[in-house]
Amino acid sequence: MPAQPKYGATAHTESRGFSLNGWFMLVVVVVLFSSECWLLQSLFEPSDFRSLSVAPAALGLAIILSKGLFILQPNESALLLFFGSYQGTVRKTGFRWTNPFCRRIKISLRARNLVSEILKVNDRLGNPVEIAGIVVWRMADTAQATFDVENYEQYVRIQIEAAIRHLANQFAYDNDEDGRLTLLSGGDQLFQVLHTELQERLARAGVNVEEARLTHLAYAPEIAQAMLRRQQAEAVIGARQKIVQGAVSMVEMALAQLQERGIIDFDPERKAAMVSNLLVVLCGESDAQPVINTGTLYH
Repeated sequence: MPAQPKYGATAHTESRGFSLNGWFMLVVVVVLFSSECWLLQSLFEPSDFRSLSVAPAALGLAIILSKGLFILQPNESALLLFFGSYQGTVRKTGFRWTNPFCRRIKISLRARNLVSEILKVNDRLGNPVEIAGIVVWRMADTAQATFDVENYEQYVRIQIEAAIRHLANQFAYDNDEDGRLTLLSGGDQLFQVLHTELQERLARAGVNVEEARLTHLAYAPEIAQAMLRRQQAEAVIGARQKIVQGAVSMVEMALAQLQERGIIDFDPERKAAMVSNLLVVLCGESDAQPVINTGTLYH
């Protein structure tokens, strides 16, 4: 059963409705119709006046009882209303019989998919984004769905749209400077946030949310190019940082090994020149061109 909604207790809760085996009641109806045929034959006998009063009653009873027969398929229910009063919900499938004066409203209990339209909203940082989601839901309480909301299918659709909009407003699209969860990298944790909010919203309608995921996420067209350039610049900066970090480590290692092996003795000026040359070779985008120096740093 779904969790209770945060907006207060609902006025209705599903209860078990009265029903009997339909095949047994079908036999009763057939017997009544057979008795009616026998009574009609008796009407032609002048001495039998009792058949004249019993025959219409038997026929009427058979017709009334036959109206209580109905069929429920797997994952289908029948909500019973007796002159506007809720009498319970029948969930037992097959050929059933109930009070013929009850109105039966069939409600599917099968899992349903709802794919939202692509919505244009602002993320937490104010950037316009496009977002859409898919929700798998199932009816859990037929009484709540029928009596506590006007149209449960429309209610589900509107609440799903509202929850997705609220999700986009809570998180940044990507690169949140506060280190918070983002729409782009949230993954299962983000889907769990959406699932929890949807369950709270849809509990009023007796709906159980089985799964909720995003199917579309992108910047709005008017800022897509600018954001793409920003992402490219951030990627270049990140790559440069890794290159510099690697180059510094390699230079440090080269100088240390040269000094350990006694190949060359560096004074501060020669060490600075070596570091400069190595960094140019390691960090340059084009191949380095060798230069033969026939002099010294001091002449």
